[in-house]
Amino acid sequence: MNLPSAHPLVTGKTTNSALVRSYLGEKTETKAIWLMRQAGRSLPEYRKLREGVAMLDSCLRPDLAAEITLQPIRRHKVDAAIFFSDIVVPLKLAGVDVEIAPGIGPLIDKPIRTRADFARLEELDPNSMGPIREAIQLIIAELGETPLIGFGGAPFTLASYLIEGGPSKELPVSRAMMANDPDLWNDILAWTARVTATFIRGQVLAGASALQLFDSWAGRLGLEDYRKFAAPHSKNVMAALEDLPVSRVHFGVHTRELLVDMYGVGATVMGVDYETPLDEANRILGGTVPLQGNINPGFMFKPWDELEAHVRDVLERGKSAPGHVVNLGHGVPPETDPDVITKMVALVHGEI
Repeated sequence: MNLPSAHPLVTGKTTNSALVRSYLGEKTETKAIWLMRQAGRSLPEYRKLREGVAMLDSCLRPDLAAEITLQPIRRHKVDAAIFFSDIVVPLKLAGVDVEIAPGIGPLIDKPIRTRADFARLEELDPNSMGPIREAIQLIIAELGETPLIGFGGAPFTLASYLIEGGPSKELPVSRAMMANDPDLWNDILAWTARVTATFIRGQVLAGASALQLFDSWAGRLGLEDYRKFAAPHSKNVMAALEDLPVSRVHFGVHTRELLVDMYGVGATVMGVDYETPLDEANRILGGTVPLQGNINPGFMFKPWDELEAHVRDVLERGKSAPGHVVNLGHGVPPETDPDVITKMVALVHGEI
């Protein structure tokens, strides 16, 4: 599918950016870096802006979502913006009663656990994406040559929230459904796949220059269960988006043994968590896949000389891949000193 004529990749604004080129497997003179959760609680300006505003409300107010997305660009000079939203926003837009409780995470008022529950779900109408499109238009107007990354949650992670009713380490209800009612499980994941694909497509058409699919909970599955219960649905998401001429990043934590299969669902770039060295990930993936990652978030609290040595090690290991975009191997911890982030970005850019 052709992108709209005003899209930054069509006008050429972001085509030659280090991020876009690295995602395509090119070596760039300066390394591109952005950080998962770069827009968030580590920034005092974010905390001030969010005072008295619920998380999902901030995601669905175009002015707030745009401003929060842009804050880390101005402060840290990172090489990409990641759209400020949440993986459960498309569930909210599709009519699911979901809220995000501070310190807990998404909570579903009425979990989907039976065929009757499933019958209540409605498809996500692309016309309900108005606030998302408006926010991205505001963002793109200020970003200039800096690319925006759109994102969504993978079907397995979204379905697990829907079924469990909230965050869960063991996923007991989900695992029981996989074993006892696989047809219902597959129907729910087919729905979450459609919803998240619609959500991501809307972001790309509005102006995002790349996309990332987050499978936050995939690492809680063994390889065989991932192949049987999660991968086919993630593949459907990627297939629904492959007509868009943008790079597709896939990321999850604790996923070393899943890397080949996660890439195989239709990703063009693999995000690597902090547990797997980049040169090892490159070897596992055959040396042909652009990589993203994978600074250990725990090092953000260590003395600067230790963080610097770790970052330089990540940069060195990343040279083995055809393209490398620097990121953390997970999200920015909320307690991180923002000045440390700014200094780390300068280090990656070769300014230190």
